[in-house]
Amino acid sequence: QVHIVESGGGLVQPGGSLRLSCAASGRGFSTYAMGWYRQAPGKQRELVARMTRGGSTNYADSVKGRFTISRDNAKNTVYLKMNSLKPEDTAMYLCNAETTMQSYWGQGTQVTVSS
Repeated sequence: QVHIVESGGGLVQPGGSLRLSCAASGRGFSTYAMGWYRQAPGKQRELVARMTRGGSTNYADSVKGRFTISRDNAKNTVYLKMNSLKPEDTAMYLCNAETTMQSYWGQGTQVTVSS
């Protein structure tokens, strides 16, 4: 069982920045693929950024060049640094951990981009 807790969301003006954090339990954290997803009201959940256990990354086209995913295996934490935020980035951001056996989700942290 992997327990995930996200933090760092909030209200930010367009053009601003936020850093989301995702803490995951379990001694196997370094072997997990970790991802950030988001879901806006009335829309499907979409992948924002993902990092494999080997450090390979992929991003949604809409966030490339603005968002950066990183991980600290010593702290069992993955981060999402978001720059140049736009109103269309407003969503619930959810962290996902993929083990060899199962996929785990957190409860999410809300990001609202508005003036």
